[in-house]
Amino acid sequence: MAKAFDKIRAGLEDAIALAEGKKTGAVVHTFSAMDVKAIRLKTGLTQDKFSRALHIPIGTLRNWEQGHRRPEGPAVALLKIVDADPAHAIEMLNR
Repeated sequence: MAKAFDKIRAGLEDAIALAEGKKTGAVVHTFSAMDVKAIRLKTGLTQDKFSRALHIPIGTLRNWEQGHRRPEGPAVALLKIVDADPAHAIEMLNR
């Protein structure tokens, strides 16, 4: 039990030191997430209409917008197209 506690305490001390800007040797990974909500807002569509236009479940869209999940693969490509030219992209998807 003491061994586990010591590991937890050491981890907490490292986290506090990192938060205070001290070098701990920890590797910090940063990811640039696609702002799906901003892309949707460019189209002027509600979540429901946007999810139907892109043929994705509304729950998936909500998870992306809330940061619970990230779009991957073809979804990223589709969102980049919509981001670059929202009006034409939505028009083409609705043909």
